[in-house]
Amino acid sequence: MSKKVYCCAQFLPKPGKEKALFEVLQRLEPNTLREDGCIQYVVTRHITSPFAEGNSFPIVFNEIWADMASFEAHCQRSEIAAFFAKYCQAEDGLAEDWNVCIYTDEPTDYDAPVL
Repeated sequence: MSKKVYCCAQFLPKPGKEKALFEVLQRLEPNTLREDGCIQYVVTRHITSPFAEGNSFPIVFNEIWADMASFEAHCQRSEIAAFFAKYCQAEDGLAEDWNVCIYTDEPTDYDAPVL
């Protein structure tokens, strides 16, 4: 059974705050990449292409975690909680909205081998 967890954490900056929010999010990368369960943690900016015209928030973290426990431990780190409190939840924060979702690569009813 696959234990990896994939996370897309999307952020909608307040008007005129995209650059500042992106820079704050970049500062979360080094410490997060030190976490034992972190496989990938990279903040990205939306760019345009005629081959990808979907709607999205302009800033997205693309994350891969070894398992759910690693992801949930990351979410409880003081640096991450402080980020959400200061930049997302505070009235004067940089984010207007955010959307954090997790995914699995395992199909429904997958008959995973028992090891």
